[in-house]
Formats: sequence, structure tokens, C-alpha cells
Amino acid sequence: MNAALNQKVVLVTGASGGIGQAIARAFAAEGARVVLHYHRCKAAAEKLARELGGAETIALRADMTREREVKQLFARARREFGRLDTLVANAGIWVERDAPIHKMPLAQWRRTIDTDLTSVFLCCREFAKIVKQQRRGNVVLVGSTAGIFGEPGHADYAAAKSALAYGLTRTLKNEFAKLAPPTRDYCGARVNCVCPGWTVSPMTAAHLKDTALIRRATATMALPKLARAEDVANAIVFLASDKLAGHITGQTLVVAGGMEGRLLWH
Repeated sequence: MNAALNQKVVLVTGASGGIGQAIARAFAAEGARVVLHYHRCKAAAEKLARELGGAETIALRADMTREREVKQLFARARREFGRLDTLVANAGIWVERDAPIHKMPLAQWRRTIDTDLTSVFLCCREFAKIVKQQRRGNVVLVGSTAGIFGEPGHADYAAAKSALAYGLTRTLKNEFAKLAPPTRDYCGARVNCVCPGWTVSPMTAAHLKDTALIRRATATMALPKLARAEDVANAIVFLASDKLAGHITGQTLVVAGGMEGRLLWH
């Protein structure tokens, strides 16, 4: 697609993971300069930076739950490229072990909320300061269908992702538009959210081996198949493009093959 993203600077959090790597590749293919954030997977992030070839990329580490490290990440990214045009808040965790609410440890709840929600608050807060100065910028948050339909045994994850998909997206779209309002030649700052469903990635690798589970999941989709990371990445590139999505803000786009909270196939 021609998304008019050539030379735009995009910060992708959690860029060393499966979906994160696909997002970074998709932006690089559009000619964007990409900041690859990682926490622990330094080798994967640096390998990705090399593979992107001609695209200007840099891999930067930060623990996104630590305020000081988030500030440093944004400051360094801006020093390297002079500006930041798009924030893709993709980093997050999903505890594989099922834990019904009456058995969920408080430590697990706090860790998930900190990693999946508070970290996004910290990122958006730093990026908002930049948008106010530049009078330009947009955000794409990465939620989950768990935040739309719920997910038994994962109330921590569902709650965090629902907060991104609804409360945060719909509040920030108003705040960011005031920081960088529309002008004759600019659409205005925008904030949207993409919610992937079951997607082939390292995070879901163990569960993808459970044929019965996958059959149950895909039976709730009009298109009964798993998404690829590229499906999610393409949706994010679309929403980040002022050319293609310049009048779209405050929206939650579900990339899950028409998933519903009921059986569509038997």
C-alpha cells in the first residue's frame, strides 16, 4: 500500500516479539524509520534491525513499567531521529496458566496491569508531550479480543486490554486532537486501537498445538482461521497513515476474522 509513511519515525514497543516484528517490517516496507523497543530479547531486536536493511532503524531497551526508563527511551529515540510521528504500543504479557479470579494471585494481577496498561499510560504520556511540541503525531494501541469478549482464566489480561480498547482510546483521541488540532494541511492527531484475535505467534505457540482448542476458537469466527502477524501489522500501518486513515480516530478495530461471542460453525 502507499501509506505516505516514507521517512516517518515510528516507535514500536515490544518489537522483538512475533507481532512486534511483523509491525516493524510492515512500517519499514513503507519507508518509515523504525525504533525497535525491546525489554529482554536484545538479540532478536538487533537481528531484526539488521534484517530491515535499508530502513533506518535502532533497537533500544527499556522496562516499560519503570517511569525513568520510559522517559529515557523516548528522549533517546527523539535524539536519534529528531522527531517521532507514530507510537505503536504493542508490548505486553499474557500469563499462559489459567487462573480463575478466585485463585488469581494479587502479584499476577498487579504484574499484568503494570505491564499491559500502566506501561501504555507511561508511553502515551511521554509521546503526548512530543505531539504537543511537534503539532503532529498519532497513536495505535494494541489491545486484544480478550478485552472485547472477556477470557475466562485471564481476567487480568482481559481487564487491561479492555481498558486500552475503550477507556484509554476514546479519552486520548480527544486529548491528542487538542494537542495537535487539524489545520488546512494536517488531519490532526489521532488515537486508535487494534484488537487481534487468535494469531500465530510465539505467545500462542503452546496453545496452537491443542487442536480441540483451536477448533473451538475458530468456530466463533465468520472466517474460521487463525490470523497471521502480518494481518495485524497491515491494520496498524493503515491506522498510522494520515493519508489512508486521516479521518479515523477513537476507533477500535478488531482483527479476528469476524469473531463473535457465540458459535458460528459446528
